[in-house]
Amino acid sequence: MWNLFNCYLSGRHEFGVWCEPGTVFLRCVHCGKRSSGWALENKITPLPVPEKKRMARARVVPFDRAAAS
Repeated sequence: MWNLFNCYLSGRHEFGVWCEPGTVFLRCVHCGKRSSGWALENKITPLPVPEKKRMARARVVPFDRAAAS
């Protein structure tokens, strides 16, 4: 009871962090006074998809064993 009276009389609130869907705010644990808070948006940004790179096919060159010696 003293804490509730102290909140209203002196304005010294004991804030804690509270969450509701789409917002986060500070709220006094004794009297329930809350701050304006922060609005949260659930934006899902897709990751950029890298373009498929075409790999060049290796060209097969005939190899003569006679040329190697």
